[in-house]
Order: sequence, then C-alpha cells, then structure tokens
Amino acid sequence: MYAQLASEERHYIAISLKKGESMRQIGRDMGRSHTTISREIARNTGKKGYRYQQAQNKAIARHKSKSKAVKMTAQLQSKITLHLEQDWSPEQISGRLKEVDNVCLHHETIYRFILSDKKQSGQLYKHLRQQGKKYRKRYGYANNRTGIPNRVDIDERCNKVNNREIFGHWEADTIIGKGHQGAIVTLDERVCKLRVAYPVNTKQANKVAQAITQVLQPIKTWVESITYDNGKEFAKHETVNSQLECNSYFAKPYHSWERGQNENANGLLRQYFPKSMCLVDIAYEEVRIAVHKLNSRPRK
Repeated sequence: MYAQLASEERHYIAISLKKGESMRQIGRDMGRSHTTISREIARNTGKKGYRYQQAQNKAIARHKSKSKAVKMTAQLQSKITLHLEQDWSPEQISGRLKEVDNVCLHHETIYRFILSDKKQSGQLYKHLRQQGKKYRKRYGYANNRTGIPNRVDIDERCNKVNNREIFGHWEADTIIGKGHQGAIVTLDERVCKLRVAYPVNTKQANKVAQAITQVLQPIKTWVESITYDNGKEFAKHETVNSQLECNSYFAKPYHSWERGQNENANGLLRQYFPKSMCLVDIAYEEVRIAVHKLNSRPRK
C-alpha cells in the first residue's frame, strides 16, 4: 500500500536527491520503505527532475480527485454508532466509509467521538476490543513519554497548514553552541519563510518560552500556531500559547523533515554561528543582523 507523504517529506527527498543520496538511504533516513520513496519519485518527477513544489502540487491535485474529508454530522454519527454496536473497530469503520460511501474520516476522529460519548455517560467505548489500558493510554495522560505536558501531535494540524496554504504558522527549534554553551531559538513562518531568532544563555524551558514570546510579540497577529520538535526546552509551550494567543503542535520524534523549513534555515544560520562557537552572551543585535541577511536572500 502506498504511504501518503507530507510536504516536508517531499522537501527532504528533493534536498537528498540533490546531494546524490540513493532511494534506499533516503528511505532509511526518513523511516520509510525505499519502495515508497521510489514510487513518490516516479509519480511526481517532471521534465526538470524531482522538484519539491511541483511534486506537492501533483499530490494535492490527485488528492482532490479522491474522497473528501468530512465533518462529523448527525447522520454520520448514527452510521458510526451502528457499526460500533456491531463491534467494528474505528479502523474498520473508517475503511468502510471510504470504500463504500466515499467518505474520508480518520479513525482517530472516530476514537474522539467515542471519548466524547463516554464523557456523556455513553456506552460506545464498551464495544472497543481493548477498553482498558490502551484506551486510557490514548487519551488519559496529560504528559507523555516526551515529558512535554499537553503535547499536541502534528497529526492534529489541519491539511491547509500542512500544505502551506495558510499564513501564520511557524516552526521552532534551537541551535546549540559548542559544548552545549548557549543557544539561539529560531522560528520560521511556513508560507513566506520569514525567520526570526533570539539568543538564550540556557535551554531551560522558561527561558526559551520567554525568548519566543519576546521575539514574536511585536507580530503576534501573524502567529496562529507554532510547531516544535520534542526537546524539553519547549515544555512551556502553553505559556507561549497564552501570551501569543496561538496553538502549538509537536513533530514526531526523529522526524526532522516535519519542520523542514526550520531545519534548512538552521543550516544557513550556522554560516554565522558555527558549531565550534560558544553562544553564551551572544548579543541579540548580532543575531538580528545575521537573520536579516538570511531574510534578504532570494528564495528558491
């Protein structure tokens, strides 16, 4: 079965191909089958080779011709309830809706429907094959193995954001100084590729949250969401959300391409702040000048 690729993964494939990496190597790096990479390249390569934006546009066009995502209507709820009462799993229901009704409804949406029903004293959850530990694990913890409280997975981010159709959604990370001495918090807007950054002497979560708030506060009307990696320095993301009135998402562990714009820009910033450089007591003005140079370069 062909695995759907995210836009960031296509970006990563394009960069890796330019580096001369094999499809097997790209697949290993991405945690994907090399056959998935091979099929992606075959389907989306144009006359000038595999180009990220062209590949993404082709994928979107194909997707639009397929079944469409829908909201959970009363009619759909009734149909789902009927299948659950017949002891179907959410995955089976999702598959049948797509196959028979041309309705694209993710099984996680059905799980959320079951949870909502349970909170209202409903009994639908009793039809799940595993009502206990795994069901509670899916919903029952504010923390998770990343140690980040109330972490929202990138899967919850809407497709329009994933496809870079909406302005105001940012990616965040840090670049670290030599010997883990100091850091620079970096943020990149996904559509216009604007970069902002702020130096910190420590990666403590409260300091990083302060830096993010300080650098984005003047343009908070341009901030709808921030997607982070899973570093504990971002554990205070809810503080940022409160200050900037935005949402936060987290990429999957070891999936750096899900923040491809930020990862690429961090590499460019290393031209001015190499890995051999201690970043303690770096002046904001020094960072601002370097970032301004990056923002002034022509975009590919």
